[in-house]
Amino acid sequence: METLIKKVDEKSVKEAKDILTGGGVVAIPTETVYGLAAVGTNSQAVKKIFEIKGRPSDNPLIAHVHKDYDLNKLVTVKHDYVYDLIKAYTPGPLTMVFESKGVICKEATCGGDTLAVRIPSHVGCQQLLKAIDMPLVAPSANLSKHTSPVTAKHVYDDLSGQIPLILDGGKCSGGIESTVLDVTGKTPRILRAGLITKEMIEAVVGCCGIAEHKEGDKVKSPGVKYKHYRPHCKTALYTREQIKEILDKYNEEIAVGGKPYIMCANDVAENFLEKNLLLLGSTPEQIASNLYDKLLEGEKKSTLIIAVAMPDESGVYMGIMNRLRKSCG
Repeated sequence: METLIKKVDEKSVKEAKDILTGGGVVAIPTETVYGLAAVGTNSQAVKKIFEIKGRPSDNPLIAHVHKDYDLNKLVTVKHDYVYDLIKAYTPGPLTMVFESKGVICKEATCGGDTLAVRIPSHVGCQQLLKAIDMPLVAPSANLSKHTSPVTAKHVYDDLSGQIPLILDGGKCSGGIESTVLDVTGKTPRILRAGLITKEMIEAVVGCCGIAEHKEGDKVKSPGVKYKHYRPHCKTALYTREQIKEILDKYNEEIAVGGKPYIMCANDVAENFLEKNLLLLGSTPEQIASNLYDKLLEGEKKSTLIIAVAMPDESGVYMGIMNRLRKSCG
């Protein structure tokens, strides 16, 4: 199969719609990462997503809908605070987990009774969702456990020959996956941290919990159970205080003929003058936006990525540290 990359426009959106309604899969841009999409009511199409990615069959998918889509077709909204969150943070990088009405096929929910739903803000993604007017389920458009793609080229590198079309919507601005929020209870709970932070949610609803994922729990959200986001090279993760250990690790890799790179925020880089660096940026938002891009850049030119942790785990840093632990820890 030939895989084509086409800029998002009226013609490519129609082509994507035809593939999707015909039971195929297409890679699509969102503001977070690129997704591998299929129509969520088509069991056979959804099965293709799992086959192409090599994704575990108990790792559920997120349904993506356009901003005017009636969520009540898909889920039961039990609490009024949901509407406040929708007004405040959608379209955007917020996924909410509801009680499912069973419209989305069981393959996408992995047989569970809940459904994760998101309204992406990416203009090209909204254009496609509006054109097809059906929920598209989509995990990240990469091989399972590999670093998530934030450009069309990243998707092509992993899935060339396996899908017919990649809609190119440019580099993803958000850079890490959406915040996933369980809204089935009286108090929302974060299942996966992201760009919509605990503090932002509390500013709207007053209180927000953080779920503890335990062995044997029923999985309601992607990104919580398995190793994720791993580049195809060795990795290590150190705190900001471990400067000596980082330099020792760097020199050890050099001594055995390797080519290490240190991946860090800009303010830490002064500790590593004249070393190979993958600079993430200065603000939490910049760091999130650049994280996967730098991991994928690093795997192509290094034998070891040495990641330096964030200063704390407040706000967006919580989501960044979640990804760093899974990719480099």
